[in-house]
Amino acid sequence: MSSLFRKKSISQLIQQSNQKSLNRTLSALDLTMLGIGAIIGTGIFVLTGVVAAESAGPALVLSFILSGIACALAAFCYAEFASSVPISGSVYTYTYATLGEIFAFLIGWDLMLEYLLATAAVATGWSGYFQALLEGFGITLPAILTSAPGSGEGGMINLPAIIIIFLITALLSKGIKESTRVNNIMVFIKLAVIVAFIVSGIFYVKPENWTPFAPFGFEGIITGAATVFFAYIGFDAVATASEEVKRPQRDVPIGIIASLTVCTGLYIIVALILTGMVPYSQLNVSDPVTFALQFVGQNSLAGIISVGAITGITTVLLVMMYAQVRISFAMSRDGLLPKKLSKVHPTFKTPFQNTWMTGLIAALIAGFVDLTTLAHLVNMGTLAAFTLISIAVIALRRTHPDLERAFKVPFVPFLPAISALLCIYLMTSLPVITWISFVIWICIGLIIYFVYARHHSKLGK
Repeated sequence: MSSLFRKKSISQLIQQSNQKSLNRTLSALDLTMLGIGAIIGTGIFVLTGVVAAESAGPALVLSFILSGIACALAAFCYAEFASSVPISGSVYTYTYATLGEIFAFLIGWDLMLEYLLATAAVATGWSGYFQALLEGFGITLPAILTSAPGSGEGGMINLPAIIIIFLITALLSKGIKESTRVNNIMVFIKLAVIVAFIVSGIFYVKPENWTPFAPFGFEGIITGAATVFFAYIGFDAVATASEEVKRPQRDVPIGIIASLTVCTGLYIIVALILTGMVPYSQLNVSDPVTFALQFVGQNSLAGIISVGAITGITTVLLVMMYAQVRISFAMSRDGLLPKKLSKVHPTFKTPFQNTWMTGLIAALIAGFVDLTTLAHLVNMGTLAAFTLISIAVIALRRTHPDLERAFKVPFVPFLPAISALLCIYLMTSLPVITWISFVIWICIGLIIYFVYARHHSKLGK
């Protein structure tokens, strides 16, 4: 039994981070843009409408605030770990050092599902905006090629979603520096588009659209918060980049907190304007921001917003897939997954095979599974990860009180404990089918751990 809870020492992790198998090329600005690139996308351009119409109404703004608070508490925990242990793997690595191997494997397994499904879900949202853009030019793609089976739209495969995933995979396989350059350009474009929506939309806000403010009650606000949590998972991806940052102890906490702060503010403003422009009951569409502008007669600006939304969602795709590859890379390097997943390309200095394998699986999911199912499962995985990182910070403070930390979570253990409890509370509001799917995935992970990972673990050897 003791082997199940064997831990990596902090000195082992730091020594591993100094081996430089991956290029250290990223700055604090790159990380902040990486975080914004991941956070602002499907959450603001897709989920806002669905959640307002089905769960929260105009109180969507409270759902975003509640999720933002939960994420801020978790972000502090991520920042402390990233400033202490600058290595790929995010929560997986931190859990390995504090709670033991079996917990590390299971949260790594959970994160792999989270990022794979997030990539597929975001690609589905990208496909919806891309089709809306084409229709603006009078081009309509056949329904059979533009939606997944079972989505109610008569489709057999979501081909645009598959194509964009393969394009992102090709970019990521070439190198992180090239990927971040493209990401930074696209982030600037989507921020400009969001500001344009805010400036133009504020003149069409009708306060009467905010009444009733919470038509689904407090329960609807909580359900909305658990659903829009999907919109915040980007800062977790920043932590996975620790091993490719020039000054990780300083830059990673800056990237995590700065990106979360900027995005939370934008989410709140956009939610207020969106529900003020259009009655919440009419927002159950796949492109609510564009729809709102068309609703008030701003068709030409709606076309520009569609381009910005496509750009914004593309950056989310890039960061989600990047994070998935870095998680599986770290687990493979520890022997818990097959060796080929941690093999670094001699020229590009990237996990080349891992990247293409991830892209293929994500493309298949995006092509054949509908968006709603994916979003709920991603939220469950995210909340589970945030719960463990909060517990792990408390454990690290007790086991390594003298460890050098460039950033410290205030009020330990109270703040991390509140973070864990809030995440668990949000998890309880997710649908039963989501819990069943999550438990099945964890059971599959346990089987893989006992059949393969436990016997191939480098720490065990």
